[in-house]
Amino acid sequence: MSEKSRISTVQSNVNLTTLTNPGVDHTRSYSMLGFQETTLSIAAKTMRNALNNLVAEADEQDRKAFKLEMDNFYHLFTRYLSEKAKGEKLNWSKIKSPAPDQIKVYKDLPKCADNVKAEFLNKLAVLKLNGGLGTTMGCVGPKSAIEVRDGMTFLDLTVRQIEYLNSENNVNVPLILMNSFNTDEDTQKIIQKYTGHQVQILTFNQSRFPRVFKESLLPMPKNPKDENGKWYPPGHGDLFESLANSGLLDQLIEQGKEYLFISNVDNLGGSVDTRILQHMFTTGSEFAMEVTDKTKADIKGGTIIDYEGKVRLLEIAQVPSEHTDDFKSIKKFKIFNTNNLWVSTRAIKRLVEEQALNMEIIVNVKSTESGEKVIQLETAVGAAIKYFKGAHGINVPRSRFLPVKSTSDLFLITSDLYGLHHGELIMNPKREFNSTPLVKLGDHFKKVNGFLSRFASPPHILELDHLTVTGDVTFGAEVVLRGTVIIVANHGSRIDIPAGAILDDKVVTGNLRILDH
Repeated sequence: MSEKSRISTVQSNVNLTTLTNPGVDHTRSYSMLGFQETTLSIAAKTMRNALNNLVAEADEQDRKAFKLEMDNFYHLFTRYLSEKAKGEKLNWSKIKSPAPDQIKVYKDLPKCADNVKAEFLNKLAVLKLNGGLGTTMGCVGPKSAIEVRDGMTFLDLTVRQIEYLNSENNVNVPLILMNSFNTDEDTQKIIQKYTGHQVQILTFNQSRFPRVFKESLLPMPKNPKDENGKWYPPGHGDLFESLANSGLLDQLIEQGKEYLFISNVDNLGGSVDTRILQHMFTTGSEFAMEVTDKTKADIKGGTIIDYEGKVRLLEIAQVPSEHTDDFKSIKKFKIFNTNNLWVSTRAIKRLVEEQALNMEIIVNVKSTESGEKVIQLETAVGAAIKYFKGAHGINVPRSRFLPVKSTSDLFLITSDLYGLHHGELIMNPKREFNSTPLVKLGDHFKKVNGFLSRFASPPHILELDHLTVTGDVTFGAEVVLRGTVIIVANHGSRIDIPAGAILDDKVVTGNLRILDH
């Protein structure tokens, strides 16, 4: 679509929806409607001019790729303007629980016979979303470089999994990393250490879009080389276009790779499953989303719904405020999206070429250091489910969703609750319950370095149900936690749990110091 036609499309949409949208108060003066149309039309044209100026400033060797990126951003921006003009919200009354054929149950899928595993695996590529930084856990650089278990990082464990998969089945499943401009340089250095391993590592970058001032609707950067703080990676929904634009998608198709298995690099449960892979081939489905049963820890997670007869992903950002409690209800929405996705490569190519992937826009408002409001327009990869043929969810065991978003998660995966098998975390068979304990660690544990300094060794938690720790608390070696344990050190107090202590359904408060001598 040309720049001119994109502008006219937005203007046309604004005119149409403003005048014919049911529910509009027609007592409003048409001068107000005309003002809104004119404002959005001017915003589109002004943005186009600003982006053209940015492209003109790009180095000649980078200009073509940069222009394509800015065109993609402009398309997203004009969609945002159009949707803003419509003022449409999700019709809550049309939301239904998914029909039985829209959610398959993992245990009902046939196991994959050993003699056909290699055939299926040779048609697969694994893609990890590797665009995030470790800043929220107090780390510098890519989150995938954080050590999480036995001295191994997220990336180490991923490479180990794929290498074992390839060697055991005599196949070539490549590992693809979707980096962002925040993580690419460091990741390129890190992956050098995997040279000589039996795994092909490919990388590409997701887009770099300009942040937009909320009031003026103008881009922050004035030059393509402006500092990173003026740009943003537009969410993992950008995956499909970025993969196609990089040339990697065509390369995968030429190599006979028919499916991608996509997951977050920090989900240690997101490993290749041949039972699901076989299911994709036997059903011919173009898209499957792994979902799992929701617990109280997952109330904000996106869920699959039936909307006007089609399967869709519903994110909390799309939910009208008056229905937020409904969305968080475990009774009404019983499953949530793990972001483990199985997607047809040829279907991606078709939909990108048709420019059909117009996923719901998530408007993320941020503040600059000077206090100015800026917006980031983002999309989620799972929201593409409604565009693929035969798309459905697969309700998988909780073990396939082991994300590490905080040190509370890190506490679980470094404990005796799990063992490590060729890079894959396996729950300890001595754990009597399939569910994981609910763990809430306070601010003293928020950063990785602070967290590590407070444990002489990981506590034994095979019989733990719930742990809450707040305040200045440390743990000696070989501590055992069982049942529900709550430890609260009030401001100015400190609690040292002594080595070898057994806390079974205990509440510990006050001040307890263990002094070396």
